[in-house]
Amino acid sequence: MSALLETIARIRAEVCALHAELTRYELVVWTAGNVSARVPGYDLMVIKPSGVSYDALAPELMVVTDLYGTPVRGTNTGAGGTVEWTNPELSPSSDTAAHAYVYRNMPDVGGVVHTHSTYATAWAARGEPIPCVLTMMGDEFGGTIPVGPFALIGDDSIGRGIVDTLRASHSPAVLMQNHGPFTIGKDARSAVKAAVMCEEVARTVHISRQLGEPLPIDAARIESLYDRYQNVYGR
Repeated sequence: MSALLETIARIRAEVCALHAELTRYELVVWTAGNVSARVPGYDLMVIKPSGVSYDALAPELMVVTDLYGTPVRGTNTGAGGTVEWTNPELSPSSDTAAHAYVYRNMPDVGGVVHTHSTYATAWAARGEPIPCVLTMMGDEFGGTIPVGPFALIGDDSIGRGIVDTLRASHSPAVLMQNHGPFTIGKDARSAVKAAVMCEEVARTVHISRQLGEPLPIDAARIESLYDRYQNVYGR
């Protein structure tokens, strides 16, 4: 099997498995939400098919597209026989254009996740950034989780909003107004972690505000927290 076929097979398996994390952490319902991953070294990505139940997902159902969201045909031949990269009966996720735009314009991003997780989406519905009032937010997001502009599915609008918002932020998460969170990472697993952490801090800060006004963290301390966590902690 060629290096590309091996890479495609590995990433399809990883992307499929990571969707189970979205259900495990209750970030999605029904068939909503998606995980994608860039294929390193190629202008390709792997993403969840549209309208397929999470219980029915399998590696061979993951869709391979170019970085404009067009499904790519190819074959993966191994001991189990020949498998098409992209089942012609399946369409990529309806959010594929947004993911593809991110990959085209943010070359360091290797994974993108979209959910409609309850608390993060509630902040998005208000068009309100999540303020950095937790040290965990300083560590993971380097400050406030920002809000991106209102945009509709169907073209690059959501992708442009994600890129324009996150380019000016440490945050790997953006709350697209009236829509929900999108997260990015160096790989798909990192993007899933960001989605899990985004929902956790959205919930915690919401609960905190029911008790009173949360105490802000000084910007210099936030920067220090972020630098230590990203560059020292765990390395």
